Amino acid sequence: MAATDIKIGESWKAPLAAEFTSPYMAELKSFLLEQKQEGRRIFPKGAEYFRALDLTPLDEVRVVILGQDPYHGEGQAHGLCFSVQPGVRTPPSLVNIYKEMQSDLGIAPARHGFLEHWARQGVLLLNSVLTVEMGRAASHQGRGWERFTDAVIRAVNEQEKPVVFILWGSYAQKKAAFVDKSRHLVLRSPHPSPLSAHNGFFGTRPFSKANEFLEKHGRTPIDWQLPATVE
Repeated sequence: MAATDIKIGESWKAPLAAEFTSPYMAELKSFLLEQKQEGRRIFPKGAEYFRALDLTPLDEVRVVILGQDPYHGEGQAHGLCFSVQPGVRTPPSLVNIYKEMQSDLGIAPARHGFLEHWARQGVLLLNSVLTVEMGRAASHQGRGWERFTDAVIRAVNEQEKPVVFILWGSYAQKKAAFVDKSRHLVLRSPHPSPLSAHNGFFGTRPFSKANEFLEKHGRTPIDWQLPATVE
C-alpha cells in the first residue's frame, strides 16, 4: 500500500510515505482483505478509510478533533469522526456537541449529522482507528491503525502554523499527549457521550476558544454553522 495509490490530500503523502510502505500497514491490509473474504462487513467503505485526510490537506489543518472508532451501525460511518452520512439519525455524542455549540456560539443544532462542512475548512476529523466490523465496536483496535494515526498527529504537530487540538475524553487526551503546547492550543474536556458529558463537557466553549486562538495567530476562524440541508 503506497501513499501514491491512496486518495488523500497531496500534502499528506510525503510525511506519511514511510507509514504506507511499512510492514505493519501491509499486515493491516492483509487483515482487512481476509475479513472481507470471510464475508464480514467493514465500515466505512474502502474508498472512505482516509476520507479525513482527503478532505483536509495537512497544510490546511487548523483544528484537530480526535475520535476513537468509526460508528459500527449500518450506513453511519463515512471516514470522519463524530459525523454520519446524510439521512442518518444524529448520534447521541454529536447531539451533545451541537448543544454545546448552541450554548457557546448561539448556533441552533443542525437537523443532520454530516460534518463535511467542517472538514473542508481545515477541521481534521480523525478517528484513532479507521475501520470497524459491522455491529462489533472496537473490533479493529490493535491492528495497526493507531500507529498510523499517531503519525498523522505527529505530522500536524510539526506544522509551523499553530493548530487547535480538541481532545474529548481520556482516550484522545492520552493519544495526543505529545502535542507541543507551546505552539498549539490543546483543549481538553470529558467526552460528549451521554455517559460523561455532564461531568464537565458542557460549558467548556471549545468552538469559540478555537476561533479566538486562530484569529489571535492570524488564521481564519472556522464557520461552525452547518448547512441547513445536505444531499
